[in-house]
Amino acid sequence: MKVNQRIKALVGSSTLAITARAKELASQGKDVVNFGAGEPDFDTPEFIKKAALKAIEGGFTKYTPSIGTLQLREAIAQKFQKDNHLSYKPSQVAVSCGAKHSLYNIIQVLSDVGDEVIIPAPYWVSYPEMVKLSGASSKILTTTSAAKFKITAKQLAQNISKQTRILILNSPSNPTGMLYSKKELQEIAEVCVQNKIYVISDEIYEKLIYDTSEYVSIASLGQEIYDLTVTVNGVSKAYSMTGWRIGYCGASEETIGYINKFQDHSTSNPASISQAAALSALQASEETIKAMRDEFRKRRDFMMTCLNRIPEITYVPPEGAFYIFCNISKLGDGNTIAKKILDEVNVAVIPGDGFGAPEYIRLSFATSIERIEEGVKRIGEWIKKNCHGS
Repeated sequence: MKVNQRIKALVGSSTLAITARAKELASQGKDVVNFGAGEPDFDTPEFIKKAALKAIEGGFTKYTPSIGTLQLREAIAQKFQKDNHLSYKPSQVAVSCGAKHSLYNIIQVLSDVGDEVIIPAPYWVSYPEMVKLSGASSKILTTTSAAKFKITAKQLAQNISKQTRILILNSPSNPTGMLYSKKELQEIAEVCVQNKIYVISDEIYEKLIYDTSEYVSIASLGQEIYDLTVTVNGVSKAYSMTGWRIGYCGASEETIGYINKFQDHSTSNPASISQAAALSALQASEETIKAMRDEFRKRRDFMMTCLNRIPEITYVPPEGAFYIFCNISKLGDGNTIAKKILDEVNVAVIPGDGFGAPEYIRLSFATSIERIEEGVKRIGEWIKKNCHGS
């Protein structure tokens, strides 16, 4: 079978593979503790579901403009202004089928064969694969736990070449939960402006930060970096709407125009009903978000307390998202350990190789306190049995 070479070069998603295996074991009656989840375990708030039902009953079931309804893009523009101090007009906003789809569209529009895209590691698994599909190449900048898994402006400047086109920033990060400060972003912005490098700022976990009330979008730090930045967000994580598939981005009108053309010939519009649901989410108060964030903070702190009892595992406390990225180099590589833990004690964790960090595993605390306690206990007992003898 003849297949496009870029498609053949793609690496499958380790997160989806582990999740599928965990579900398979659960369907066989196994008591699986799933630390692999990349989504909140809370249900979508009732008022959002009611907005979707109202849209169905009202016949809002036809095509919309490819980049979303004007009403939703107006609400997104207002959100950007209120939360991020970013002045995007509705004509500078594109709505897509999830933030992943927004990212894919942007990378295809802004990069080309021969271009280079800088990606700090650890990174979200899909970034390098999206770059492959554009024909560009990824330059991976490895970070360390000592640097809290963040690149510095100096490191960025030293790795820029004539081919460098884009920097992808994800803050808070999946998988590390790290968060860039305003000062760090200002320094990175200066380098990008000096070298005329586009920034794709993936801010999907923006509402889930725990140790500070300050969240800074890099595009808010001056006109020059604003002009070079595409800001990406969505309703999946903040409103527990992963299955609704609504993401969005803000950028220059020129960039949005090209995204619109690209989306015209791929998906057309995101689901009309999901757009109505997303509109209700963005127009509501944030009480639901605050309650979910408070619960995640409690779970994060509890999981860290449990992990602290296992000396073979180390981590950097996450400042956002809902993951703890654990160094298990004392035990072996992440792929082998993840497979053994799942097969032998029925705990699903995500190996770090897909994130560019093979000596790590990612644990999601998007599950209950009871399951966190049980799952970390099983991991600790497995380590004790297999690494120190029974």
